[in-house]
Amino acid sequence: MKRVNQSLFNRCHHTLQQSLCRVGQKAFTQQQQHRMLRVAARPSELVGGTPLLDMTPFLKSHTDSSNSCKLYGKMESLGPCSSVKDRLGKSMIDEAEKQGLITPGKTVLVEPTSGNTGIALAFIARERGYRCILTMPETMSLERRMMLMAMGCEVVLTPKETAVPGALAKAHELLEGLNGDGYMLQQFENPANPKVHRETTGPEIWNDTDGTIDILISGVGTGGTVTGISQFIKGCPEFNLPPLKPDLKTIAVEPQEQMLLTEAKGGEKRGEQGPHKIQGMGAGLVPNVIDLDLVDEIVAVHSDDAMATTRDLWMAGIPAGVSSGAIINASLQVCQRPENANTSKIAVCIIPSFGERYFTHPMFESIKEDAANLTKQPLPEPYDNTEFGFKTARG
Repeated sequence: MKRVNQSLFNRCHHTLQQSLCRVGQKAFTQQQQHRMLRVAARPSELVGGTPLLDMTPFLKSHTDSSNSCKLYGKMESLGPCSSVKDRLGKSMIDEAEKQGLITPGKTVLVEPTSGNTGIALAFIARERGYRCILTMPETMSLERRMMLMAMGCEVVLTPKETAVPGALAKAHELLEGLNGDGYMLQQFENPANPKVHRETTGPEIWNDTDGTIDILISGVGTGGTVTGISQFIKGCPEFNLPPLKPDLKTIAVEPQEQMLLTEAKGGEKRGEQGPHKIQGMGAGLVPNVIDLDLVDEIVAVHSDDAMATTRDLWMAGIPAGVSSGAIINASLQVCQRPENANTSKIAVCIIPSFGERYFTHPMFESIKEDAANLTKQPLPEPYDNTEFGFKTARG
């Protein structure tokens, strides 16, 4: 057997390596070209796709039973403008544009709101070049007003005593004064409201729970969220949706001080009725959007209980708004019922908004005062604290 020339062998081996390397690089480059980049082209494309958070530990820490059904929170507070209304604002404007009802740079969008829908509308309006005028009750937080104005929206406040109906009346007045250039999206009546939850929120919950959801708990502002999700999961022949889980238990939450939905479902009001402190729900009317036939039960939560639960959420590292507190409070009640406790049932509740938007809400008044009263403290050596206004070097 002849001895192979080592030099020739080395040259051939090197050439083969280079050829393989070029083939590999070409394949890698082709693979890169075919990959889909996950980059949003504009801000509104960030709407939706919010995660579920396991709220079961919070549930167990607030119930008597160590065992309970599982509770997951749909974190709508993590949307681009920090609320479930991001979906609604985008959906209503998308649909109006498709139908040729509004034109960027020409149409003025006018809408009554309790805050979060207005922020979503201002967000999309700014992206697409619409002038936007929003009317809202004077009780809505300063943070909401600032959010709207920071995005170039015009804000008109209305008397607190008339709640959303007063804001609606003012919006109609402003609309009439725009001589045909204004358009009201009408979140309480617009079919694009439940549509977006039927087409996005419902499928997301169904997929993320792998179809195991048994109970849905949602607050009601316009009613679009609870209606659209229920239509998708329970089935809706009108929109050719087959029943995925027709026995889904749908629970709507409203303020105890304003039990209009309870009354509409044939129940009785309890306690004093009037103004409440749960911003984002209990608008003072029964919205046309909500399908009460899909709602199995209404749970009423008092503002005080909603605020107490919201504080607990913050202490659990979940900075949510007061409407989230009301929904979680209702969820705690539902999940520890005998028919649900000690079972393998899955409950999903909506966490509709982020809590930083509520710092001027009465719920945070004591914290606001404590924060305002904080004072600076002296620094350790080698700092000379007389330079910072202290009497001695050590403070």
